Amino acid sequence: MQINLSGHHVEVTDSMRSYVSEKLQKLERHFDHINNVYVVLKVEKLQQIAEATLHVNAGEIFASANHEDMYAAIDGLVDKLDRQVLKHKAKLAHH
Repeated sequence: MQINLSGHHVEVTDSMRSYVSEKLQKLERHFDHINNVYVVLKVEKLQQIAEATLHVNAGEIFASANHEDMYAAIDGLVDKLDRQVLKHKAKLAHH
């Protein structure tokens, strides 16, 4: 799984980078057909926003989460992605 991480109005630190990568490993345990992940961390006014697009076999999964704290936004994002990945996996299993 290749992770592309970029920042918009925010400097992506090494600790953010490793945090994102560590969190995304959890998704890979549930579903190993994730090819690429594009993550964008943004700051808009007082909100920290984390967005991601997962390129998976047979589609794309997108999620976004925002919070006052960037790490909390990343946690929320990964939770949303996790639910969607499991749903996608279940859908594939039924075909």
